[in-house]
Amino acid sequence: MNKYLINLSIIFFLFTNLTIAEENIMILKLKDGEVKIELFEDVAPNHVKRIKDLANAGKYDNVVFHRVIDGFMAQTGDVKFGNSNSKEFNLRMAGMGGSDLPDLKQEFNNLPHDRGTLSMARSSDPDSANSQFFICFKPAPFLDNQYTVFGKVIEGMEFVDKIKRGDENNNGAVLDPDKIISFKSQ
Repeated sequence: MNKYLINLSIIFFLFTNLTIAEENIMILKLKDGEVKIELFEDVAPNHVKRIKDLANAGKYDNVVFHRVIDGFMAQTGDVKFGNSNSKEFNLRMAGMGGSDLPDLKQEFNNLPHDRGTLSMARSSDPDSANSQFFICFKPAPFLDNQYTVFGKVIEGMEFVDKIKRGDENNNGAVLDPDKIISFKSQ
């Protein structure tokens, strides 16, 4: 009887952990393929909740990568001005908007800005992150403990690498930007 209860407890524990892990996996569909992303709810719970809420409501679908700097990062997530299918779409304003939700308080953590890291964009105010985020092409240690890391690409980084780059002389602004096709929980 005790062995049965122990085995049942182990199965329950493994199933519960697998379910929790799957809840923190997102699929970012780009023109060249799907990118699998793990979200770090344990270190940035409010940022992860925001990303999940906006993504699962379809708010990131058709949002452009408005700022892309070769050797650094690709920025997206302006759901107000950056949605190429919205009547409010304005490529010149993309990067200046967010969502209708309030800004988030920073959740800086010890996770490094390595290749494939997802981190929240913000203004000079550490508590101004809202909906915009970026994906690092290469390590960017100068951002560590300055921006909230909330996830990491675990499959499909080769598709992120194919995102159209912006003008280096214009802070990475992209004239004919690639966009998020869809962003949803697995």
